[in-house]
Amino acid sequence: MSRIGVLPVKVPEKVTVSVEGEQVVVKGPLGELSQNIAPDVTVKVEDDKVVLERKNDSKETKSKHGLYRALINNMVQGVSEGFTLQQELVGVGYRAEAKGQILELSLGYSHDIHFEIPEEVKVETKTERRKNPIITLTSPNKQLLGQVAAKIRSLRPPEPYKGKGIKFVGEHIAKKAGKSASV
Repeated sequence: MSRIGVLPVKVPEKVTVSVEGEQVVVKGPLGELSQNIAPDVTVKVEDDKVVLERKNDSKETKSKHGLYRALINNMVQGVSEGFTLQQELVGVGYRAEAKGQILELSLGYSHDIHFEIPEEVKVETKTERRKNPIITLTSPNKQLLGQVAAKIRSLRPPEPYKGKGIKFVGEHIAKKAGKSASV
């Protein structure tokens, strides 16, 4: 049995879950999300819970059972509470500025980078004196939020010698020792 798949998803009061054919639609105060479900997995909405069951015990169906339960749980949590990711720009002269849905980044290249953020994701930047700039991304869609954060990080990934680059707040970068002086 799938340890994750058998757990029911609790639905808060302000959230509604509906199943339309092979599509699950979750509506809440922060928006609406939908997910297509494979025909091997059935979704039932009972009172304030969502229960997933699989039709057979093949390896592929077992893996989808836990996957779709996790996706539906993320959708319910996203439309009720939302998700937030924070990234930190570590490096001298690194700057970030949000202008609407455009994120302007100065990352030590010869040019500034203008990164367009999708409409579903809200972006804020915070720059304090003597501290690293912080980019805060918020969205009800966890999948999209992670994808946008990964794309921003790929513009200047943290390097292992000085730790410069874009990293998640609280992330530990394992640093390497540089060249040792010969005697």
